[in-house]
Amino acid sequence: MTDELRDQVHDAARRARVAAKILATANTQSKNAVLLAMADALQASAADIIVANGRDLAAGRAADIGDALLDRLALNDKRIAGIADGLRSVAGLPDPVGDVRRGSTLPNGLELRQVQVPLGVVGIVYEARPNVTVDAAGLTLKAGNAVLLRGSSNAEQSNTALVKVLREVLADNDFPADAVQLLPCHDRASVRHLITARGLVDLVIPRGGAGLIAAVVQQATVPTIETGVGNCHVYVDRGADLEMARRILINSKTRRPSVCNAAETVLVHQDVAERFVPEAVRQLKEHGVTVHGDKRAAELADVVPAVDADWDTEYLSLDIAMRVVDSLDEAVDHIGEHGSGHTEAIVSDDVRAAREFVARVDAAAVMVNAATSFTDGGEMGLGAEIGISTQKLHARGPMGLAELTSTKWVVWGDGHVRASS
Repeated sequence: MTDELRDQVHDAARRARVAAKILATANTQSKNAVLLAMADALQASAADIIVANGRDLAAGRAADIGDALLDRLALNDKRIAGIADGLRSVAGLPDPVGDVRRGSTLPNGLELRQVQVPLGVVGIVYEARPNVTVDAAGLTLKAGNAVLLRGSSNAEQSNTALVKVLREVLADNDFPADAVQLLPCHDRASVRHLITARGLVDLVIPRGGAGLIAAVVQQATVPTIETGVGNCHVYVDRGADLEMARRILINSKTRRPSVCNAAETVLVHQDVAERFVPEAVRQLKEHGVTVHGDKRAAELADVVPAVDADWDTEYLSLDIAMRVVDSLDEAVDHIGEHGSGHTEAIVSDDVRAAREFVARVDAAAVMVNAATSFTDGGEMGLGAEIGISTQKLHARGPMGLAELTSTKWVVWGDGHVRASS
């Protein structure tokens, strides 16, 4: 079975390589037309997609996968419309393929240009997020890549329905259907075969929980981009507008607690703790949030006593940790020790403090007087995103079209030859 599964994954990768060569030369107008047709087809097929998603949700409830995963898994008309709008947004974005990053003409007359080009075949390993299926397909297509999608078994029916629509649109528009392929999801060996298919797959992006990401990064022989565990913090500085801080905190935590840009810890400067903590806890509780507070927070409000593990927990639920700190230095140190490099926020009217926080905090995104929920490709004008990269090479933060390209050097001469050494 393992050999058969390996052959199945590798055959899909070979077909993807053929498709990628065609996509690499596709013009922007034709790619945009396909993306818009995909968006329309998804909305036209919404009823069938929701039926398939319902089967996944029923199986998930039976397996007790938890409310956070069920929320990520669920599709409805509104979410499908949002997914389709994501494709339309991508169609409206500039095509990075062919852009010149830099160039010059040397004294000897050689013309040099560093040009953006597609990566080739991109593999995505992800959990119960059917929206990722479409986001990944749309972004990779616009950037001239083919994609191999390895979703979780929890979303098998949803992903199958979505990919069926996408492949039909590709074929109807004279694009290779194998530009979008769904890999088997019931055997974890299919992940191993994908992430070790060096020479067939150009890049793998894991998107999911810490365990999934660590397994892919540690076992892959294909280059990987690490995305997203989000232990995000909101730091309320001594110079904060406290009403603003509470609005930002509530939005960062409760807008959608199951996503990676949700706040998981709030740090409060001691100088404003007495005025901020009681009302913040009250409002959080009104939104159903359980506050896990340290000793000083517990002296100011009715909270659940925090334990050491709370500072490192990505709850993905209506829970948040709260700590009172002595200074901005202590807040930055706490984030350095416990943060995941995703998104950190400061609320402060003190420009000097805000600039210091921005300079010292090591994260893919740093917010000043804004909610952590803005770390999102759509919110940042990138269209749909393929994930939030928390590593430092090539891509960092929301991964849009530019992050799904590489470069090549193009050198134009006129009979130039290099002198013998």
